[in-house]
Amino acid sequence: MTAKLTLYTRQNCCLCDEMKAVIAQVAVKMPIHLVEVDVDHDDSLKAQFGGEVPVLFVNGRKAFKYRATAAALTIKVSDRKRWFS
Repeated sequence: MTAKLTLYTRQNCCLCDEMKAVIAQVAVKMPIHLVEVDVDHDDSLKAQFGGEVPVLFVNGRKAFKYRATAAALTIKVSDRKRWFS
């Protein structure tokens, strides 16, 4: 089953670029569907996540804020009992 990831991000954000690189590493090993959302294009999202980007949701649940490792993301994506129920 493909994990659905939503990354709340913004332009010119070095932490966002790091998170995208981690996601790319994991995507080589497992199926991932990634949606990137630029919080600066929506006032409500900017208010909600603007001070916390990057924020990564895995299958609708907040999983990481600011940083993630490939190992930690792999565990979250692989934990089907928790994330796919």
